[in-house]
Amino acid sequence: MSSAVPSAPPQTVGRAPRSARRRMSANRLVFILVTLGLPFAFYTLFVLWPFAQAFIYSLTNWSGFSPNFEFVGLSNYTALLQNATFLKAVRNNLLMAVVIPIVTIALALALATMVTVGGSSTGAVRGLSRSSFYRIVSFFPYTIPAIVIGLVWAQMFDPSSGLINGLLTAVGLDQFRSFAWLGEVSTAMPATMFVIIWGFVGFYMVLFIAAIKGIPAELYDAARVDGAGRLRMTFMVTIPMVRDTIQTAYVYLGILALDAFVYMAALNPSGGPQNSTLTMTQDLFNTAFKKGQFGMASAMGVVLAVMTLLFAAIVFVVIRAIKGKDNR
Repeated sequence: MSSAVPSAPPQTVGRAPRSARRRMSANRLVFILVTLGLPFAFYTLFVLWPFAQAFIYSLTNWSGFSPNFEFVGLSNYTALLQNATFLKAVRNNLLMAVVIPIVTIALALALATMVTVGGSSTGAVRGLSRSSFYRIVSFFPYTIPAIVIGLVWAQMFDPSSGLINGLLTAVGLDQFRSFAWLGEVSTAMPATMFVIIWGFVGFYMVLFIAAIKGIPAELYDAARVDGAGRLRMTFMVTIPMVRDTIQTAYVYLGILALDAFVYMAALNPSGGPQNSTLTMTQDLFNTAFKKGQFGMASAMGVVLAVMTLLFAAIVFVVIRAIKGKDNR
């Protein structure tokens, strides 16, 4: 008579025990909360909530120094559309957002191309000799704080004792004796944009050098074999390969141009002759702290934020459209 031996319960192959799966789910949840939830909480607290507060205050007549205020709806935005000073500041910012990125990127890309691939036209593709020295010299202005750059150039543009007028009159250009570069409507904005471009062209030159270094040398060799000159290689090889870097640089420079408060406060704190260099941030500052109209200033800040987002979106759309056309 044989005795039956009880068989062990069947086990599912490849499946972890339920307790282990629970531990994995809990660990995954903690990981998601730490890596995504915590940064999003900080972003909401320090970015989204202040922007929401600014929008709420823009609908009030808050003076900034009183606990009492009234909701006035969209009247602040309506008043901005009829404010000639603010509209002038908007035009100035838009002009800077067009000119400063284009000129800075063009100069930085030209200098970066010369340093990296602008050497001998025979043999291996290489840049100029002593390129490290050029990088250090060009990057130096970016290490100086913006307020210092603005104050130094304001002294150089001084009509009576400035270095610019002194050099021009020394070479025989007497019409620039006591010429007020920042005091003339025709030259105040160009001189201001020159200072901003001077301060940033070196940084973006180094940025483009790093991007160009990542381009395979075989592409330049092939273009040279096909008889392409330096200018053609720049447009056919360099620019298409560093287009993403150019896009990033344009967005950052455009955001800078839509702000530029530090440079303007150092060069022309009053907004220049006939408000020719007045920016939205300067008008916002004056409205809030000199006029005590924080509700109106908050409306200006909201308009500036919307313009910045629209600028970035337009740049991305244009770059994507160019990419799509090239891929056809």
